[in-house]
Amino acid sequence: MERIKYAPYLDKIQTPEKAAFLINDKDILGVSGFTKAGDSKSVLPMVAKRALTEDIKVTVLSGASLGYDTDADLAKNGALYKRMPFQADPTLRKSINNHEVLYVDQHLGQTADMLQKIDSFKIDVAIIEAVAITEDGYIIPTTSVGNSPAFTDNADKIIIEVNTSFPESLIGIHDVKTLKKQPNREVIPVVNSDTRIGDPFIKIDTDKVVAIVYTQVPDSPAVISAPDDKTKAISKHILDFLDKEVEEGRLTESLLPLQAGIGKTANAILSGFTNSRFKNLTMYSEVLQDSTFELFDSGKLLFASASSITVTEECSNKIFANFEDYKEKLLLRPQNISNAAEVISRLGIIGINTAIEFDIYGNVNSTHILGTNMMNGIGGSGDFARNGYLSIFACPSISKEGKISHIVPMVSHTDHTEHDVDILVTEQGLADIRGLAPIERALLIIKNCVHPDYRTQLLSYFEEAYALGGHTPHILSKALSWHTQLKMEGTMKIETAVKNEKNIVMAYEL
Repeated sequence: MERIKYAPYLDKIQTPEKAAFLINDKDILGVSGFTKAGDSKSVLPMVAKRALTEDIKVTVLSGASLGYDTDADLAKNGALYKRMPFQADPTLRKSINNHEVLYVDQHLGQTADMLQKIDSFKIDVAIIEAVAITEDGYIIPTTSVGNSPAFTDNADKIIIEVNTSFPESLIGIHDVKTLKKQPNREVIPVVNSDTRIGDPFIKIDTDKVVAIVYTQVPDSPAVISAPDDKTKAISKHILDFLDKEVEEGRLTESLLPLQAGIGKTANAILSGFTNSRFKNLTMYSEVLQDSTFELFDSGKLLFASASSITVTEECSNKIFANFEDYKEKLLLRPQNISNAAEVISRLGIIGINTAIEFDIYGNVNSTHILGTNMMNGIGGSGDFARNGYLSIFACPSISKEGKISHIVPMVSHTDHTEHDVDILVTEQGLADIRGLAPIERALLIIKNCVHPDYRTQLLSYFEEAYALGGHTPHILSKALSWHTQLKMEGTMKIETAVKNEKNIVMAYEL
């Protein structure tokens, strides 16, 4: 009870089961949670359980992906009508691709604005996790802020989950500001990663609160594989590139604020900074992973701003047992501020994100397998790619024992056009495509990023396309033939590729 400082809420404490019955069929739910952090761990799972015995379908909006099996249970129990703006669950992914659940893939910085513009997305119930509640009845979030302020502003009813598994030392790390509606929006006055512009809590209309639920379930731990030879090589190529930028006077050893996507590759890239020349680093990102705290511990990182903390169980145990050591070094913000174009542009963010595939002209696919099946979603990569100082995309050159090349003639789905991409990198090498024409980009990407097993095959495609003319040479009948071959034959390799790599490189030498 000591975590609830607002006495009128004490009469609203109830079980998750009872609170779940405050949600009706066809409701639109706005739930806290950003990449498994700070999500609903008791009420929303109970909504999924209700769907086993009754006809209830809801639309669920969150910050990003939810933890544990919440998305999976909602999907397999038939409780989901629509989901947005991001997910990362295999069961839900299958339901989306089988047309059982509608999915809206959205730039993570745009969801809050959508709620202000479209009446059809009025939130019926907001379910928000809190570490504590202030004397005024306001919500102090746990490990993420995400879209929670937008949801509580927009909701008719609010359910608060007070999670006592988190230490109260989390109080004070949040910086929450609600932005005015466009076109009357104010300037977002973030001028450094550590700039505070708001409150350490989410202001809400206390009359909207219909239930308080206690829970003691920690965040679902992130699962991050240790860096392997490929991810270490990718990290080294990026560090070497940044080192050159410093040598040529475009950056200092403190670089500019870093942003990195989630997962094995992004985590390995950031871990590489631990043993680099760079120092006094800062981050302005969406998610703080294990590598962030590794950089704190190494003394390389001074400050990190994001929208959530998403770490492995081992890292979680360490940082929350000693959270006071990190508390003054980080801030968690709403995602429409962590991902705001204005701030990203002002601070000059170096964005490092991962791709499913990219093509010879620099277009990037971050979301779809073979152009049709959704993987996870675009997340915030587009927010940073379009607006940052440097836009870096990384992926392995091949996978599935060499049956798939991740550099193709034409991407099967485009999330980031060539206009928003500066650097492409695989374990083979790095292509700096800034200021290059399409033909120049193609040759550099093929030379530096493509696996040797596919280089001749891709050069052969480019030579044939080049002969047909055009600013961006393509053979429409063959542009997606690699994907077709993979689907039909299980491999992208074409054994009959013309073995004339040397002649082609000489003919179109940069």
